[in-house]
Amino acid sequence: MSDPIDFYFDFASPYGYFASLRIDELAAKHGRSVIWHPVLLGAIFKVTGMKPNLQQPLRGEYLTHDVGRIARLTGVPFTFPDSAPVNGVAASRAFYWLAGQHPEQAKLLARALFHAHFGEGRDIGPSDTVAEIASQTLGSLGIDRAAVTAALQDPAVKDRLRTETDDAVDRGVFGSPFVIVDGEPFWGWDRLDMVDRWLATGGW
Repeated sequence: MSDPIDFYFDFASPYGYFASLRIDELAAKHGRSVIWHPVLLGAIFKVTGMKPNLQQPLRGEYLTHDVGRIARLTGVPFTFPDSAPVNGVAASRAFYWLAGQHPEQAKLLARALFHAHFGEGRDIGPSDTVAEIASQTLGSLGIDRAAVTAALQDPAVKDRLRTETDDAVDRGVFGSPFVIVDGEPFWGWDRLDMVDRWLATGGW
């Protein structure tokens, strides 16, 4: 199997949500695996000088229209959350707490958090909500609320999220979703078809 694909996203990103529903299946078609990397766009925006799309005139209005259109096109559950743009710190920390030992469980949690936020419109910013979703999703695997709540305050987990975000900037990541295939960067949900073609052809 060739090198894994790197998938960068922020839990606040509806385009990251749409990409999360497709990226692993797309990669598997080409014999690839995917490493998921939640990052904090707020920290990245300090480097780029940008601010969240929803806080930008015209662009914010377009986004709210566009994501509903994508959901209808693709047939995926979507409810625009009142809490958008959500603070994804707790969700991202929970992911990295699991990822070191159980990367597939971490992906399950990420998908559940994305679904809760954009599929159901829930606010996944609070630590208690993240812990609740984690226990509901992974309780049968021994993950309980108390363990998740404690992990969110673990200095090593906090450092991991900071390091992942810093490393993303070093690799040129500036938005969500952002996919890197063999060193080639692709930004945006609408670039997944291009990623598919790149993988099929070996690039151009």
